Amino acid sequence: MKIIQVTDTHLIEPGQLLYGLDPLARLDAAIADINACHRDAALVIFSGDLADAGEKVAYEALRERLAGLAVPYRLLLGNHDDRETFRGVFPEIEAEDGFVQSVVDTEDGRLILLDTLDQGAVPGRLCETRLAWLDGKLAEADGRPSYIFMHHPPFRLHMPVLDEVRLLDDDAFHELAVRHGNVRHIFAGHVHRPVTGSWRGLTFSALRGT
Repeated sequence: MKIIQVTDTHLIEPGQLLYGLDPLARLDAAIADINACHRDAALVIFSGDLADAGEKVAYEALRERLAGLAVPYRLLLGNHDDRETFRGVFPEIEAEDGFVQSVVDTEDGRLILLDTLDQGAVPGRLCETRLAWLDGKLAEADGRPSYIFMHHPPFRLHMPVLDEVRLLDDDAFHELAVRHGNVRHIFAGHVHRPVTGSWRGLTFSALRGT
C-alpha cells in the first residue's frame, strides 16, 4: 500500500509571502507532482499545520486546491490550525468526540489519524477523551498492524526548542501503544526536519514542511 504524507503547508492568504516564500505555490507544486507521478497512491495524509494562523481564507484556498488532487486525502490539525474555523470550511471531514480524528482500515492494517491540537498552545496534548478514543481504536484493531499519524511527535529530538513543544502526554501515549502491541510506526510533522528512528521501541518518522 502506498501512502503519501504531506505536512506543514502553513497556508496564508493567497498572494502573500511567509518568510519570503509562497506556501500556496509550494502546495501547488506538491499536488502537481502527486498527480503526475503518484496516482497509484491509495491515500495522501496532510499531517497538520495546514494554515499558518488558522484563517478561513487559508482553509478555503486549501479546499480549492484539494479539489484538483487526483488521490483521496485525509486532513489532520496542528498547533497553527484553528479547529472551529477548519471545521467550518471542511464540515465533511471526519471528526469524533469533537476532535478531527478518524481511522482508515486497509488490507495492510489500520491507519489511526490522531488530533493532538491543544487550541491556543504550541505543544501537543492528548486529553482523557482522546486517550480513551485511541485506546478503543487500538483495541478494535484486534492485533492487526496499526499506523499512527499525528502532528506533534511524542519523541525527543534532543533539540531543546523542539522538544519543549512536542506531544507532552508522551508517557500516556507510549503506554497505550506498547500495551496493545500492534503499533508499527508513528508518522509526525511539526519539526520541519526529515528524521527517522526508534523511540522506546516504536519506530517513527517526520518530514520537512512544504
